[in-house]
Amino acid sequence: MSIEAELRAEFDRWERKEIAFLRVLPYLLLAVCTLVTLLLPLWGVSLHLPAVLGLSIAAMIWALWFHRLHPRWHQNAPLMGLYYVGLMGLAAGLVAIAPWYGPFAFAGYPLAFQYLSGHWRYAGVAATSMIMAVSYLGGMVTTAAGGWAWIAISLISTVLAVLFSNFADIADRRDHKQKQALAELHEANVKLEAALAENAGLQAQLLVQAREAGVLDERQRMAREIHDTLAQGLAGIVTQLQAAEQTLDEPPTLRRHVTNAIDLARDSLTEARRSVHAVQPEVLAEARLPDAISDVTRRWSEVHHIDAALTTTGDPRPMHADVEVTLLRAAQEALANVAKHARASRVGLTLSYMEDLVTLDVRDNGVGFEPTVKRANGATNGGFGLTGMRQRVQRLAGRLDIESELGGGTAVSATVPAIPAGGGQ
Repeated sequence: MSIEAELRAEFDRWERKEIAFLRVLPYLLLAVCTLVTLLLPLWGVSLHLPAVLGLSIAAMIWALWFHRLHPRWHQNAPLMGLYYVGLMGLAAGLVAIAPWYGPFAFAGYPLAFQYLSGHWRYAGVAATSMIMAVSYLGGMVTTAAGGWAWIAISLISTVLAVLFSNFADIADRRDHKQKQALAELHEANVKLEAALAENAGLQAQLLVQAREAGVLDERQRMAREIHDTLAQGLAGIVTQLQAAEQTLDEPPTLRRHVTNAIDLARDSLTEARRSVHAVQPEVLAEARLPDAISDVTRRWSEVHHIDAALTTTGDPRPMHADVEVTLLRAAQEALANVAKHARASRVGLTLSYMEDLVTLDVRDNGVGFEPTVKRANGATNGGFGLTGMRQRVQRLAGRLDIESELGGGTAVSATVPAIPAGGGQ
């Protein structure tokens, strides 16, 4: 249980005890005063016993009628005001003929705050003080003989009672404000707990989504690696073997194509192993990015007998591994597409280092294609190779642009942030 809940429970316990005590108080005081009335004749004190007992019984019935027989009336302010007036009237009658009933009349002080509200409380306190003054003077007979004394005692008692009642009223309002503040605090805590529970649920949901996104991203990464290594290598091997098949009667040319196929198979096997272990490509492990792309371009040109050259502009500097791998794979994929589809005689690559960006442009003078035409896989932005290239670039918050026209060649531009080596993404 929270602290505010414990405090509210403690306030409620004290309030219930106070209400129970005030309900019992008139019966208790009336019983004590009646017992004194029954004992006084034994000591030779003369009194109007029938009248006193009659008023005592009437007061008892009055209290029982409102308290025990009709408990729902406790929430009805006018009826409980009537109850208070009647009880004080009976107390005044008892005190007038039996001044020892003053303790019973004293119950009018706390009952005024329980059943009256506003200025009526102080009216009840003043009336109780006047009744108590009669008790102090020894009854109505003595009071009539010394009227000025009764007025003076009544005024003094009223002033003192009003002061104490005012303090009690202030304390009651403070307690009410504290209870209200505790209730508001409890409500705020309940809302906070609900919000925390909701946030915990959202966090768990986000973790699940992040895990699923991570799995999907890893699948896409592996698919790109397989395409950029095994698929491209196998495509090159098939091309070389097909060329060898057509030159069976030319041993030197046949040997060259077979040698190229063997070299491509070895390179593809090495790249596949490194991709499985999620490390950077072999050419990047041993050279800087411009040198790595230049080496890939040279070897590609030798295999496919197409003029290709790399131009580097700006200030070449080490980049984050993901940046270099992305641009190297973009170069490999663009060259592979030229070999498979473009029927080009010349390819130019430009690697540009700028302050915030690094761009790789690959241009060929081949047959071109229409980028907006839907492919066999349903895509309008190229096949899987271009899709994988685009995913790699976008993963680094970069951009891939493709421009092509039939008979006019193709230009592929990959732009990524210039994240320095050792920097975060």
